[in-house]
Amino acid sequence: MRLPVRSRVVLGSVGVGLLFAVGSHARAQDLPPRDWTYYGGSRAFTRYAPLDQIDGSNVRNLRVVWRRPALDASYLEAYPDQGDPPPNLRGVPILIDDVLYAPNGRGLVEAFHPGTGRTIWVQEMFDQTPDEFSGPSTRGIDYWTNGSDRRLVVVRNGFLYTLDPATGRINRDFGPDGRMSLIPSGAESHSAGSAGPIVVGDVVVVAGTLDGAGDSGNRWVGAPAEHVRGYDVRTGAIRWTFHVVPQEGEPGVETWENDAWRFAGDQGSWCCMSADEELGYVYVPLGAPTSAYYGGHRPGDNLFASSLVALNARTGERVWHFQMVHHDIWEYDTLGPPTLGEIVVGGRRIDAVMQPSKTGFLYVFDRRTGEPVWPIVERTVPRSTIPGEYTSPTQPFPTKPAPFARQAIARDSLIDFTPELRARALAFADSFRMGPIFTPPPLTGAAPDRKYGSIQVPGVWGAANWNNGAFDPETDTYYAVSHELPFVVRIGGDGGDSDSESEMRYWADINFGRAAEEVTVDGIPIVKPPWGRLTAIDMRTGEHRWMVANGDPLRDHPALLGLNLPNLGVANRPAPLLTRTLLFIGEGSNVLGGIPSTMWGTTFRAYDKATGDILWETELDAGTTGAPMSYMFEGRQYIVVAISARGYSPEWVALALP
Repeated sequence: MRLPVRSRVVLGSVGVGLLFAVGSHARAQDLPPRDWTYYGGSRAFTRYAPLDQIDGSNVRNLRVVWRRPALDASYLEAYPDQGDPPPNLRGVPILIDDVLYAPNGRGLVEAFHPGTGRTIWVQEMFDQTPDEFSGPSTRGIDYWTNGSDRRLVVVRNGFLYTLDPATGRINRDFGPDGRMSLIPSGAESHSAGSAGPIVVGDVVVVAGTLDGAGDSGNRWVGAPAEHVRGYDVRTGAIRWTFHVVPQEGEPGVETWENDAWRFAGDQGSWCCMSADEELGYVYVPLGAPTSAYYGGHRPGDNLFASSLVALNARTGERVWHFQMVHHDIWEYDTLGPPTLGEIVVGGRRIDAVMQPSKTGFLYVFDRRTGEPVWPIVERTVPRSTIPGEYTSPTQPFPTKPAPFARQAIARDSLIDFTPELRARALAFADSFRMGPIFTPPPLTGAAPDRKYGSIQVPGVWGAANWNNGAFDPETDTYYAVSHELPFVVRIGGDGGDSDSESEMRYWADINFGRAAEEVTVDGIPIVKPPWGRLTAIDMRTGEHRWMVANGDPLRDHPALLGLNLPNLGVANRPAPLLTRTLLFIGEGSNVLGGIPSTMWGTTFRAYDKATGDILWETELDAGTTGAPMSYMFEGRQYIVVAISARGYSPEWVALALP
């Protein structure tokens, strides 16, 4: 039985957004298309739709007009033993020629009607087996045409496919019998990358992750490197490979000392890529290396881990790169979408790329040259005290914009709602090392401080993640989404089974708030709120325009009853959608691990993007798991978002005006 969908109107400054747009420099040719052509809106990944049928004056009238399950019924009839798909429906539809296409709950593509959600076709499977049917949801697909040839481009279960957009049939002339294997030599399981492909010119670029092979950086050695590859969109033939871990003789190999490049791996781009189609460049954010929390066996800065790399999409040659974290032992991947936009700084127009990081920094570069728009300085940071560990003496700090999230933890940053909660938070925190960003964890229980690990803020989930960021090209405003959950990281001694440098010498334990030693007091995070927030950043000046808490969790928590508290902010991974005057965002879902059970919600909101005022909110039937998107069809604006929760079958819902 579904819960009723309820809408609430919240008083705010309706109409202010129109004034906010005055003075915009954006030209018509710079604006995104009215179709939603890539899962980030366009390949610039702005998550911006230049639509204004829904605005502050009528958003209160939004209602659900259609809904669609994560799997078409025909799949469930053909494979009844497989059951419902996993609840984390990540797929964002694209709109091409008045048809919606999206990867479903198993990563297969479905085409459906944008006005009704009715099925048009479902993807032909490579072979009719349960193993072929089984698979996870992916984030997005891409579309390519040269006028006469049209193809949807799909990455699923370790293979690259192209489909006929009219029928969903596999193009059997693409690769051997219709697909190209992406599984690298040495992988223990198939590639389950969630990022999706991106097409630049006639080259398909793939840079996904190997779920299960590298175990999110916990495996110590031997995980395959997740190299970036370019494929011919017509034939599937591989055009080039860019080594994310440099190989012998390549630039950057010297940053993997003691020949650590020979056994290092991971470093995939498991979220999102963007592309400048005029330049022919693709922008690839890369993750942390093998063993993300102890790196004594991989001394050096470890290029191209935790970096943004700009590649020539035609040749795979590196144009420029920037490493956000040297020798990453915090799992501070560079993984949010690199967002492209033209900004004006000091009277100068700059073709920029804006890269959010798990660190809570937004790094801004000239996307042609890689030159920082504002200076980025190397600052001294704490060094590791673990024997044999290497940590960089400095890390790069942008001078602008200011961080969009908390970057330290200390006693004065712990909760003080009541004396009892304060005392319990202090008792917990005093057993661990605290400090500024880039504080390395100590050896658990070792002298002189006898600390049992460190409390890391931002945590390994990061202040920003795949969900972060949207950009308004008409006002030069970037909207960051962040959360403030702390994590415990502990490093313990372990001699391993041999004296080889390639064997594990230490073990790492990362606490995600689920075990007995969770970083909460009765489900309340130990750091002061806000725990989840939105920040509007003026990209002309690098200054924050406004910052608000998104959501109000724990309002009914027994320990907080009777307290006059502001919105506390939901610590989760909701993604934003921008339109001409509004910002839409949910509260995330409980389908992911790593969050307290209270840190999600079913509320979906519209903010005035000029002020941060909430104009409207509604309760959906479950939390948001994918990013919302918007489009026009037959004169009507729609907003579609994926929702799910534990115990709730995932689906897409579409909202529109009556």
